[in-house]
Amino acid sequence: MSKPIIYIDGREGTTGLQICDRLSRREDIQLLLIDEERRKDPAERARLMNGADIVFLCLPDAAAVEAVELVTNPRTRVIDCSTAHRTNPAWVYGFPELRGQREKIASAKRVANPGCHATGFISAVRPLVELGVLSAGAALTCFSLTGYSGGGKKMIAQYETGKTPDLYSPRIYGLNQAHKHLPEMQAVCGLETAPVFSPIVDDYYKGMAATVPLFAGREEVQTALESYYAGSSVVRVDSQRQDAMVAANAMAGKDCLRLVVEGNDRRTTVTALFDNLGKGASGAAVQNMNLMLGFAETTGLNL
Repeated sequence: MSKPIIYIDGREGTTGLQICDRLSRREDIQLLLIDEERRKDPAERARLMNGADIVFLCLPDAAAVEAVELVTNPRTRVIDCSTAHRTNPAWVYGFPELRGQREKIASAKRVANPGCHATGFISAVRPLVELGVLSAGAALTCFSLTGYSGGGKKMIAQYETGKTPDLYSPRIYGLNQAHKHLPEMQAVCGLETAPVFSPIVDDYYKGMAATVPLFAGREEVQTALESYYAGSSVVRVDSQRQDAMVAANAMAGKDCLRLVVEGNDRRTTVTALFDNLGKGASGAAVQNMNLMLGFAETTGLNL
């Protein structure tokens, strides 16, 4: 039986490099590579895309939309890692742990890979809305701390070569409350309004801690999340945390996600800990590819 053929369009970016690194170590797929001098040639890109079973798009939003138009082979399936198609009803949202989503991904032609900050928020909120712990009309907030690799090559270079004084401290951004992940956070969770969202980038390479504060009892929230993710090998819920603090880079290098539920009988925080380059990007993309190709879901992932 022939091996599935995979092509990564935009392999030179942070997400593309991470996907390529994961797939290059596997013997159950065939990875197509474009000649460096032709990587911006639409005809050569189109040839490789239409010769592949799965194409990963690791491109800016506008370029991803253009790239999809190059795919004319009905057999070619696409996983888009940009923001462009995450709320498009013609695309399947690539978060397998949400109820009913794994089956949709497995049969999908077009899958939109989730955003990193959105992954943290959705992992905490979507189950609570589904189970009735939160209403669709809940007014929510989220603050999400990420390592600087989430900003791509330009930001990585800023932090690693000749830092200015402000780069040594946490920096809050998205201050206009129009962050590009907000539409999917609202839509996928079925909320009437988007949360007030404060993303923060700090002076460490990778790892993410997305925290959602709730006016709800810790035991109720924890029980709901444990029941929702029961049996999952990728998302787990902490039943009891011994540490006095939560480190945002605790899951760096991993492709799984850990939900830390803390508080009391009136106020609770749910913190999603994961790697912004793992479950927040490339690890999730490979997980979706595995499902689409009929492989074991966690093949090639570091859990």
